[in-house]
Amino acid sequence: MSRRLFAAAFAALALLWSGALPGAEQFGTADEARAMLERAIAALKVNEAAALKQFNDEKNKQFRDRDLYVFCFSLPDGNFTAYESPLLVGTNIRELKLPPNDAIGQRAYDAVANAPEESIVTVDYDFPKPGVKKPVPKQSFEARVGNQACGVSYFK
Repeated sequence: MSRRLFAAAFAALALLWSGALPGAEQFGTADEARAMLERAIAALKVNEAAALKQFNDEKNKQFRDRDLYVFCFSLPDGNFTAYESPLLVGTNIRELKLPPNDAIGQRAYDAVANAPEESIVTVDYDFPKPGVKKPVPKQSFEARVGNQACGVSYFK
């Protein structure tokens, strides 16, 4: 299996598992997701390298709370620089697809890459909650700060 195909397949699996916290009974809200993204924007503006390190720190409760977490990718290349799963860091967001034929990664990239800096845009998609097979509505808030595009997703 080629490295690119393996990375895309693994990325899809990681998306399916993201937010699957054992025993999690409560999911983050739209307000909590937006507030987390606003904290991420502020951190990026102060020190990009330090902010990305914080976003990737699984113990950092400021940027990881239940099913909420900050993800980032660099522009223009689209490679993840922060994600809940460290295995996805370095993978290209544009390769992510959801069944049956949703190019969610390309849509997420396009939405924020063409938006004014620091403006918050949304991307809607369907995704199963942990422990459930049927997809439900989910939304990502995303913003661009310099050469980083970051977001936080929540179940609607």
